[in-house]
Amino acid sequence: MNEYELKVYEEVEEWKRKLTRRSGMMNRLSKKAQGKINEFIPEKVHEVMTESIKAMVKATLFGSQMTTNKDQAHGLTLAERDELAVKKMAAFQKTAMIEGAGTGAGGILLGLADFPLLLSIKMKFLFEAASIYGFNTKEYAERLFILHVFQLAFSSEEIRKSTLAEIENWETRKTVLVEMDWRKFQQEYRDYIDLAKMLQLVPGIGAFVGAYANNNLLKHLGDTAMNAYRLRLLQKSPDPI
Repeated sequence: MNEYELKVYEEVEEWKRKLTRRSGMMNRLSKKAQGKINEFIPEKVHEVMTESIKAMVKATLFGSQMTTNKDQAHGLTLAERDELAVKKMAAFQKTAMIEGAGTGAGGILLGLADFPLLLSIKMKFLFEAASIYGFNTKEYAERLFILHVFQLAFSSEEIRKSTLAEIENWETRKTVLVEMDWRKFQQEYRDYIDLAKMLQLVPGIGAFVGAYANNNLLKHLGDTAMNAYRLRLLQKSPDPI
């Protein structure tokens, strides 16, 4: 193992420590409040939302699968893959900012349209990340891994910890794959982005909030994806030089 891989291993370990730290007081209170709100939502509404997001995600997975260049990182070193991933992330952040500013400036109707548009941008980036790090998204296990990376990025403390554990043991877990828990998937995602998306609907500041929020959400997803794939490539600590 080379010096760069040792550096990456240490970065991934620090990323894992940050993920498993206890959330701040405000985040815990916010999650508790959102949990109470979800309890008042009728079960039929939860079912409809779950099925809607499930269908939306599966459609974006199919579209991303068709449009991703599978050979873009053939023969690259880990350092070169990281460099390419950072460039891709920056490009997708710009796309998300433009989309967020446009829908944010358009009022409530366009603001609501931001949800599926941003979701498709995020999924497309995750397929690109998988390709860059050498994983074949034609395999069901790899598409399911993408959903776990998404959930890791946009979830509460408890779900984040359990999802990280699944990702760390993916090579074992993928031999006994189960269907995604779509109810948990959609609820965690909605709770994570609700505040930013609600502010995006406010006249006058919607465009700024939309661009800022989308940029940050893509940056967060990009960092999560990079480290998740690096983790799989470096399952054990490389020998120091």
